[in-house]
Amino acid sequence: MKKTLLALAALAATTASAQTFTRPVELGLSAGYAGGLSGEAFVHAPYVYGPFGVKAGVSYANVGNFNYDRNSPNLVVAGASVYCQDVGGCSTSGSNLIIGLDGTYALGELSPGLDADLYAGVRYGMFNRSLTAFGDTTTYSMNSFGLGGGLMLGYAVNPGLSLFGDLGADYFFNSALTSTNSTDSVTVNPGDADYAALRSFTNMPNVNFKARVGVKFRL
Repeated sequence: MKKTLLALAALAATTASAQTFTRPVELGLSAGYAGGLSGEAFVHAPYVYGPFGVKAGVSYANVGNFNYDRNSPNLVVAGASVYCQDVGGCSTSGSNLIIGLDGTYALGELSPGLDADLYAGVRYGMFNRSLTAFGDTTTYSMNSFGLGGGLMLGYAVNPGLSLFGDLGADYFFNSALTSTNSTDSVTVNPGDADYAALRSFTNMPNVNFKARVGVKFRL
């Protein structure tokens, strides 16, 4: 009987340890704000090595606003910023597409059903803006590497489904910014006289804060 009890205790300890340090792969979908109305899809493998895991994701944000200022660079569409600001009649659109790869650290169960994960990693952003004025459309584009991190808090609804919140920020480095219309194409590089003003005018992200909520499915 003693040997049986010891065997059952060992099995229970092993099972508890496995449940504590392993979680299935998670698929997540979230929506919220990250420079504009934003959504993200990701796959997360927690506890790859102890509390450390890996997360890969893709996010998209609809960002169409420009920072209109009479001092904005006059590179392709002459006076477009002044026209839009003072008269109106122009249209704008834009998007941020960001690919991220993170390392994660599981903080464990904070309370029954509530768990938390820290994450940090690298980003690659593809940013596009379009402004139509005076019958012509100018497209501004910039691809940039960056770094990011944040915190995810999850609440288990059942063994296969959790609700979660995601708070974080991404930082993107300076990179070449190209503006193109029907007749011309101009590339402005970091360090050029007009670079800072053009990046501000087109609202290309530097520090990009994000807040999203979503669901995680365990496979």
